[in-house]
Amino acid sequence: MKETLKPGLMIDFQYTVPPDRTVPYLFPDIPEGQVMPKVLASGFMVGLVEFACIKAINPHLDWPEEQSVGIGFNLSHTAPTPPGLTVTVKGTLDQVEGRKLTFSFKVDDGVDTISKGAHERFVIHARSFNESVAKKAEKVPK
Repeated sequence: MKETLKPGLMIDFQYTVPPDRTVPYLFPDIPEGQVMPKVLASGFMVGLVEFACIKAINPHLDWPEEQSVGIGFNLSHTAPTPPGLTVTVKGTLDQVEGRKLTFSFKVDDGVDTISKGAHERFVIHARSFNESVAKKAEKVPK
């Protein structure tokens, strides 16, 4: 991590919602999802918050050797967003505690505020993290 990774870092990320980021596409193999509304899925919205934070902090990491993973989420999803609207994630890095980063954010779709909350990330060393994941994967039953 570089010394420039400090509280106060601002997040400003935009993403136009395509049809394949709606609820029926979140888990296409679960039949109930296929009859759900075609609006931005909460799961994809969580991903947008993650990637907004990733894009904001990557210039302050030794990327790609250092990366970050999501470790905590506390958010709402209070309004539907149909495909075609552009979602904006705005936020702030509030705390840096060692390698743990805490963000506050708000998500807007140009019509409504659709989410507010907090997100925590942890800075990892990609090589050792991937090695531990590979060891865990060896335990998957064949």
